[in-house]
Amino acid sequence: MDAQVTPTPFADVELAHFLDALFERYHYDFRRYAGASLKRRVASALVHFGEDELPTFERRVLEDPAAFAELLRFLTVQVSDLFRDPPYFRAVRERVVPVLATYPSLKIWVAGCATGEEAYSLAILLAEEGLLARTQIYATDIHPESLRTAAAGVYALERFARFSENYLQAGGRASLSDYYTADYSAAVLDGSLRKAILFADHSLATDSVFAEMQFISCRNVLIYFDRDLQNHALGVLESSLCRRGFLGLGLKESLRFTTHANAFREFAPDERLYQRL
Repeated sequence: MDAQVTPTPFADVELAHFLDALFERYHYDFRRYAGASLKRRVASALVHFGEDELPTFERRVLEDPAAFAELLRFLTVQVSDLFRDPPYFRAVRERVVPVLATYPSLKIWVAGCATGEEAYSLAILLAEEGLLARTQIYATDIHPESLRTAAAGVYALERFARFSENYLQAGGRASLSDYYTADYSAAVLDGSLRKAILFADHSLATDSVFAEMQFISCRNVLIYFDRDLQNHALGVLESSLCRRGFLGLGLKESLRFTTHANAFREFAPDERLYQRL
């Protein structure tokens, strides 16, 4: 890889052709992702791969599935922490959990789970509230390598100082160290947490509803979609929720001005938690 390569600026029509080709070859659909953000990501990928023109890179990716798998790291959002945005998890614990506790069994979906931190955060929270034993958590993403990382439940030990701070701010009832085993530079999350989570491939752009959920957390995903794809994805999420089920979005996301706004009420507005009507 030549880190000094500066890619030639590419036209929107070239990007559109590139995305069409990816969909035809690999059935991953990025065609309705937000244009400016996607263009930056593709430009970063060109630098990473040492390519200076998009058509040349397109041919390379279409001919080499391994290159496409590497490209997915740039096209998908893979940044997360345990208990990221602690006020969100505190609101889930204090306001959503009392309602969830009234169900005999629970299905929870973490859509766009990246490397799994959010799913494990919810598993810890539910364990502390006595609900994990009757909960099935589905955690989905379109990036195979991220799903493998998530299923393993192994993270760099150096990250756990920040994770622990987040956990306490989110209302944690014990010590985060109760939920993992440290080994040299890595930490392995407890098997009881991993057992409660099913990690699977699912695309909000192309896939449909697969179960009825009481709670869906889909944070920092919609901001990467254009308006039409946002509305499509919200339709999938709405259809996946039971009546009076809960939806959590990212801090920069909102249901306002979407075609699904009238299907929800703001339950905890500051934390972007909504309840289906």
